[in-house]
Amino acid sequence: MTTSQEELLAGTRRSLLHRIALAQAEGRAPSLVAAVVRGGEAVWHGARTSVDGHGPDENVQYRIGSITKTFTAVLVMRLRDEGALDLGDPLEKHLPGTGAGEATIAELLAHTAGLAAESPGPWWERTPGVLRPGLGDVLGEQPLVHPVGRRFHYSNPGFTLLGALVEELRGAPWEEVLRREVLEPLGLHRTSGRPRAPHAGGWAVHPWADVMLPEPAEDLGRMAPAGQLWSTTGDLARFAAFLAKGDDRVLSAESLLEMRTPAAPPEAPDVAAGYAYGLGMEIRRQDERLLVGHSGSLPGFLACLAMSVEDDVAAVVLANCTSGPLLGTVAADLVRIVAEAEPRIPEPWRPMREVEPDVLELAGQWYWGTYGFALRLTADGLVSLEPLTGKGRRSRFRANGDGTWTGLEGYYAGELLRAVRRPDGTVSHLDLGSFVFTRQPYDEEASVPGGVDPDGWRGIG
Repeated sequence: MTTSQEELLAGTRRSLLHRIALAQAEGRAPSLVAAVVRGGEAVWHGARTSVDGHGPDENVQYRIGSITKTFTAVLVMRLRDEGALDLGDPLEKHLPGTGAGEATIAELLAHTAGLAAESPGPWWERTPGVLRPGLGDVLGEQPLVHPVGRRFHYSNPGFTLLGALVEELRGAPWEEVLRREVLEPLGLHRTSGRPRAPHAGGWAVHPWADVMLPEPAEDLGRMAPAGQLWSTTGDLARFAAFLAKGDDRVLSAESLLEMRTPAAPPEAPDVAAGYAYGLGMEIRRQDERLLVGHSGSLPGFLACLAMSVEDDVAAVVLANCTSGPLLGTVAADLVRIVAEAEPRIPEPWRPMREVEPDVLELAGQWYWGTYGFALRLTADGLVSLEPLTGKGRRSRFRANGDGTWTGLEGYYAGELLRAVRRPDGTVSHLDLGSFVFTRQPYDEEASVPGGVDPDGWRGIG
């Protein structure tokens, strides 16, 4: 992958290099590589120290651990979009006999299926996958440790089940389906289930001495959909661009937005840390910036992909050590450096091509009781409703083609907005999920539930 480093200012590039150099030195990583994506393209690549005697570049493979889960989730969402399954379907409907069939597909994607965090038996990341030939070996006799759907509990076996679901519905091995439906269309030719030269070796760094020990690189077998993949900063940069904007050959932008939306009730410590989980994607708030992506680790390797959709900046960081540098913090810092040093240039404002008069007359100020709201029409064809002051409830609405609009986010997501007209065609009020919005606070001429006192507004005398 050719990166155009000239697209970033020299000062920005130096700040990025300084940050990964600090992470590699203080984290004592044998090697560390990183990439930054802006506008859908890799604009910077950096590396520290060497792999097999030469400086690692964007084509050297590292193991990416649980970032694999996001790839698996994309395959499941493709099946949903094709109508092969519904996210509300219990697993048993498509993959019977697992012992965890009560959980829905959405709950498996969001880690709320109640499954154990790890598979029973030996430390699965350091033992051959052939020791777990079937799903029973992955789940054990009692796969559930929590009631289904009640709490977020990160589960590697849960994504093993999702990989098995993909295989069942596609009639082919998980990795074959992944290559055909995701890797090849996106041009991720250096992402694979097994390492391909050039690739980094995994190391354990002694916590109290500057010496290292090689880590085994086991084939995870049935657990592969949870953490098997090897990849490069070049490929993951392309993947990050896809996760932000979508690609209709693989998955739409709308479905990816669904994946990036919190789907699991966070635990109290996660709330304090600003952490949530969507459908195969992690969501973090760091320094008031919302970052989505996924982290990963396996013995000998650390990985992180983080992106700020609002800033249109993503970062990928990979290292070949079991512990050491905090790559989530490093990736967040790389995003911040670019976003603050070179803020995103907004798209130019352009007027609407045309607008229907009966829609235009709805624009302006409305009141829900005594709360003031503004309704605006935007050039993208949407309608927005937001408070005149303060934060409050706000949402954008998409036209349904019949004079109504459907809420896209927040409190009003999925709710119907319609203009209620009098017999003479004039607008009486707006109805939004039974809430009445009037042109004046408690407008006497509108149909306000409970009516309006006939004596009207008054002071205290």
